[in-house]
Amino acid sequence: MIGWLVAVSGMLALTYGIAAGQQEDPGAPSVLSARRVAEDSTGDPALDPLPAPVSNPARDSIIVAATATADVQLDGRLDDVVWAAADSIYIFRQREPRSGAIASERTVVRVARDRDALYIAVRAWDSRPAAIRATQLRRDADLGSDDNVTILIDSFHDRRSGFLFRTNPNGAMWDSQLSGSGDENDDWNGIWEVATSRDGGGWTAEFRIPFRTLRFRSGGSPSFGFNVRRFIRRANEEDLWRSYGRAEGLRQLQNEGVLGGLEGLRRELGIAFLPYALAQAVESEHDLTGARTSASRLTGKVGLDAKLAVSPTLTADVTVNTDFAQVEVDRQVVNLTRFPTFFPEKREFFLESSGIFDLGSHREAQLFYSRRIGLQSGEPVPILAGTRLYGKVGSWTLGALDVRTGDGDDANNAVLRVKHDLLDRSTIGAMLTQRSGPGVDGVERAGGLDMDFPLVVGGYNIEPSFWIAGTRTPWVEGTPVAWHASVDYPNDLVDAHLSLRRVAAGFSPTLGFVSRTGVRTTSGHVSFGPRPSSSFLGIRQFHIKLPLPDWDITASEHGSLARVSDWKSAEFEWRPLGAELESGDRFEINISRNMDAPADSFDIFGDVLVPAGSYWWTRGELVLDASEGRTVSGFGRFSWGGFYDGHRTGVDLSLEWRGNGNVSFGLDYSRDDVHLPGGSFTAVETSGEVEYDFSTRMSLQSFVQYNNDSDRVDFNVRFHWIPVIGDDLYVVWNSGYTTDPDARYRFPHRRSLTRQLNGALVVKAVHRFEM
Repeated sequence: MIGWLVAVSGMLALTYGIAAGQQEDPGAPSVLSARRVAEDSTGDPALDPLPAPVSNPARDSIIVAATATADVQLDGRLDDVVWAAADSIYIFRQREPRSGAIASERTVVRVARDRDALYIAVRAWDSRPAAIRATQLRRDADLGSDDNVTILIDSFHDRRSGFLFRTNPNGAMWDSQLSGSGDENDDWNGIWEVATSRDGGGWTAEFRIPFRTLRFRSGGSPSFGFNVRRFIRRANEEDLWRSYGRAEGLRQLQNEGVLGGLEGLRRELGIAFLPYALAQAVESEHDLTGARTSASRLTGKVGLDAKLAVSPTLTADVTVNTDFAQVEVDRQVVNLTRFPTFFPEKREFFLESSGIFDLGSHREAQLFYSRRIGLQSGEPVPILAGTRLYGKVGSWTLGALDVRTGDGDDANNAVLRVKHDLLDRSTIGAMLTQRSGPGVDGVERAGGLDMDFPLVVGGYNIEPSFWIAGTRTPWVEGTPVAWHASVDYPNDLVDAHLSLRRVAAGFSPTLGFVSRTGVRTTSGHVSFGPRPSSSFLGIRQFHIKLPLPDWDITASEHGSLARVSDWKSAEFEWRPLGAELESGDRFEINISRNMDAPADSFDIFGDVLVPAGSYWWTRGELVLDASEGRTVSGFGRFSWGGFYDGHRTGVDLSLEWRGNGNVSFGLDYSRDDVHLPGGSFTAVETSGEVEYDFSTRMSLQSFVQYNNDSDRVDFNVRFHWIPVIGDDLYVVWNSGYTTDPDARYRFPHRRSLTRQLNGALVVKAVHRFEM
């Protein structure tokens, strides 16, 4: 298969004239690169906060951190003494749009350290400072809409995991945690700071990342994996110090650089405490007739989270009387399938290093799904206490979790995970889960093994993987098994994937997620992304799925995937035309052929039923996606065609307006008009969001959502203030009202405002202190 894919890559490259000679040789010197190095020492002194870079041509993949002998003032000005002689990164190359070419704008990076923290200075020169885009301020906002700089730190220097720290010219903070082969957890929040400034020559960022935020091996002469990425929004240009090849990128750690100068570095074995206090005013609740079902009440709560450095490479989290009142609400979904909906985890206790606990196929068959703990049908269940242990011991990655839930559940939930490093980036691992306790009828167990082998063969990425798992529960005899084997070929010109999966009837990981059992499935795709050799209608890259479609075929457990009569569902999608433009806009034209064979009738919407049977239908789809770099960006999907034994027309629209960084508006609208022999209906989902960011540490978000399946509208207002990094104050208001046409107090009638389905005002304060 590898040889065939490489051959197809070569033929397409010749067809579209993407010869290697049209791109600059990354290893060859160029007049442009020499000129830019010279320019670093001849800039306007009034605008240049950094002295001329120190040239290290023999160490183009290594930067050495200077040792700060005096305090570094984090102000984005870079006039501290330590920056004058610090080692420099100054040659950046494009990954987009011209892989290997020298960056269109000059960037200089320097690194320093003291006993407690790492300091990173980034000077982003810009020949068009008025065109620098900076529209975000809130912590964890999507900075892809702006010019930004991202720092990668692989603190274990194992090329398998790392931390990303990103900022824009406004000083907004975004961070994430990498684990495995490019798995990213952008819900992780670390303790760090950044300051930025702008002037007539560009913008400057100064990062301070405490060593306590990182995980590393102490003693000796440690080094970190390191990389820097700059994104210039107006040109959709991605510039990197290392790993700038088409098949590489910031998250491909095997080509990262090295950060040295960390001699004597130690991670203190301290503990951080995060006590919280919460006050809550709960409004009385009502049913659809307006009758009160519960009285209003005032409640209070205190609890404690703690983070302990058990060793330089192992961390333990402890939580007591846990509360997640500040967590963003889930987005409502109108589900027009017969399969369960998957919601992502947002609760902070479960987020850090959550990738360690992944085993299975995401959203299809996962051995562990943390939302099974402390939530039942979306409603909170008290978490009395819990602890997590995670990190590395030599070549082993360890993860352990034990959480006790209370009223309505009364269960002890335990997970143990181990992985062992193989080759450069490969792993083999195992996981065990157990749910037991007075609220559980017996003991429910699950276990599994997995292997992942991300490789680079002849300059191309290829990743075989495999997992197998079994469950033991009181209501199923024996040990039902599920397994999955796949090979991924994620490259620029050809992106291909093939997988096979079998999930036995009765497979039930009670701490996991399974979309369907008693099936075997094959899925895959072969898509092509040729790039025009010269500008053609402003197209940067085509995205085509021809002649083979994307496919996802599910047959009965004992049937054959090669026999159509055994199929339970199938989807095939062709893309005769799709492209990304130089502007960042994108469009697709898709054609799909679908099949479903429900064994029993099911409710699809309201009282409309889809009878048991075998159905085939064809659909068309047009997708338009406006670049985030625009002041007004948007997404539109228009689809039409068959649906079971009827017809369905759908529209999905999303619009977002971003101002100068303080104010933004967003609107999402989805509508499906469905006509079936058993009845017709219109399914509508809509939501709107208004955000005002006072600063990078204070924001106010208002969110409203409605769908006509549940016949309710919900409001969420969330104020978040970060007095200092590590402390938080939240004020959250939630309320819901019925829109049922038969209800006596139907929203938006003013009388409905006193007959809410639910409502609560929550004030929560969290303080962090360390020992």
